Amino acid sequence: MSSAPAAQGDVAGELMLTVFLRHDQSQHLEQIQGQLDEREWWTGFPPEGVEIVSWVVAMGVGQIVTLLLPAERLNEVNVELERRAWGVFSTEFYPTYDFLPVRERLTRESLARRLDEP
Repeated sequence: MSSAPAAQGDVAGELMLTVFLRHDQSQHLEQIQGQLDEREWWTGFPPEGVEIVSWVVAMGVGQIVTLLLPAERLNEVNVELERRAWGVFSTEFYPTYDFLPVRERLTRESLARRLDEP
């Protein structure tokens, strides 16, 4: 896991991308793992220089991966997913940002407004 400042994508030209990897439920786990091994999934994704911010499993959904990458590498991430994930996972992509600092600010502002009320 990266530190919070790096994970926020604050550096100009960087973006965070969340990828949903939904399992092909017509295949059992051994089939899926075999295909991932054949495609060198575990060593080839993400491409070098792309940072994994988080990688979790949501039961009933699949794997959810958040990446931090230079914007100009987006096409490379897409190609690697096409090469290595298609046929094993269905994929969904979402531009992402770290909402925690915003939430903390909004909480402080809300508390201040309530304290100022008569």
